[in-house]
Amino acid sequence: MIDKKEFLLQSIIRAYIEHLEPIGSTQLKSMYDITYSPATIRGYFKKLGDEGFLAQEHISSGRTPTIEALKQYWKGKLNFKLNDINLKALQYYASQVGVTVFLKKEDSDLLQNIINVEDKYMILEFTSFAINVKYSNALYRFLTDMISLSLKDILKISKDVGAYEVYNAIIYTLQNSNFEVFNYKEFLNLALSYNFDEITIDSFLKGEILNKVEEGLYFENLLPQDYMGICHRCSIEGNDVKMLVIGELAKDYEFFYEKIRSF
Repeated sequence: MIDKKEFLLQSIIRAYIEHLEPIGSTQLKSMYDITYSPATIRGYFKKLGDEGFLAQEHISSGRTPTIEALKQYWKGKLNFKLNDINLKALQYYASQVGVTVFLKKEDSDLLQNIINVEDKYMILEFTSFAINVKYSNALYRFLTDMISLSLKDILKISKDVGAYEVYNAIIYTLQNSNFEVFNYKEFLNLALSYNFDEITIDSFLKGEILNKVEEGLYFENLLPQDYMGICHRCSIEGNDVKMLVIGELAKDYEFFYEKIRSF
């Protein structure tokens, strides 16, 4: 059971997310039919303000949760596993809630065969697709040793050893078939507001960011301080995907996740 202070903090955060305006003690009491008096609520508001969880613009105004309060709130609320996602709901509610969703199909492909075409180029045959690269004897021998390795391992090894033609050819093919972005507009507004450089923008819009994140919540190490990223592995229409949701801390993520889950 949470104590009064924690209960009131969670209540005001919930109210702020729903209304996006400062919340007063009397307003909070009426919104959630809280039994504590407005004076008691104000007393706890002061304590929470002193601890850095609530802010007050003016003496007579209501309170708003701080960035730290919102971060702690979502750490407690979004620590769950996702299973099946409804794709149509995901597309619709990404726009409705105001978040951007990056989706990348999780590849289980293996390198099955390499065809040398007259020492001019090579065709690399994976389980579900093929690419071609220029032939060189050294590269051919290098790739032959990787037959039966997973796509993920081949990408890592190719990048590590500087075989960028192979790496880039695979990434380009996957971008066109295995990567989607829902609600570009929200991300582009973020990128323009915070002057993202071209490399950072490309890392998101070309899906490279999904190679760098694992399941969990991301804050200032990935995005501006009033934004958040949530990475999940889940299933959409029978396909295993990695999903990154990004948006402002004050977006209604509980509502979003409730709506996109398949039941």
